Amino acid sequence: MSDTPLLIAGLGNPGADYARNRHNAGFMALDTIHASYKFSPWRSRFHGVISEGEFGGRKTYLLKPSTYMNESGRAVGEAVHFFKLPLAAVVVIHDEIALAAAKLKVKTGGGDAGNNGARSVTAAIGPDYRRVRIGIGHPGEKHRVSGHVLGNFTKADEDWLVPMLSAVTEAAPYLARDDDSGFMNKVTLILHPPAKNLPKKD
Repeated sequence: MSDTPLLIAGLGNPGADYARNRHNAGFMALDTIHASYKFSPWRSRFHGVISEGEFGGRKTYLLKPSTYMNESGRAVGEAVHFFKLPLAAVVVIHDEIALAAAKLKVKTGGGDAGNNGARSVTAAIGPDYRRVRIGIGHPGEKHRVSGHVLGNFTKADEDWLVPMLSAVTEAAPYLARDDDSGFMNKVTLILHPPAKNLPKKD
């Protein structure tokens, strides 16, 4: 377990009007994590709200920027610089249209795949942070992207979104262990448990 604190930032737009938007999947994940473990109440700091707790003995900060999505790097950058964190200790959870809905991937570094929040974070701290990308699918035409990401999750989406957020939350301690593959494996196992061997009929 690293002695360096972990920062998990969830990206989204602040305010009730955006709360159920696809673009706010990162906020939703962080809220679920915050409610499921022993974290302090949210308090205003770093152009956002922050909470402190721990996973398995590792101090962990949760951060939700209070800026709009395209300025997320202001909050993340300030927190990273204040706590003097290496980028390996920074996890950013965000939606991604380049991934099919209900898909989840973890990677370190790389491009922003059209996510303005990730682009802003990269501009502030560099690209080599860890990313948990929640797929929301692409609407198929470029001019429909804005309406898609700023549209609310549908009732049909809830069927995969709620289990996804629960699985991400349950697997989150693996992120504190810097075990991204273990995190992915745990999420996959929760969402797609292996079929149990049924007794054979005579």
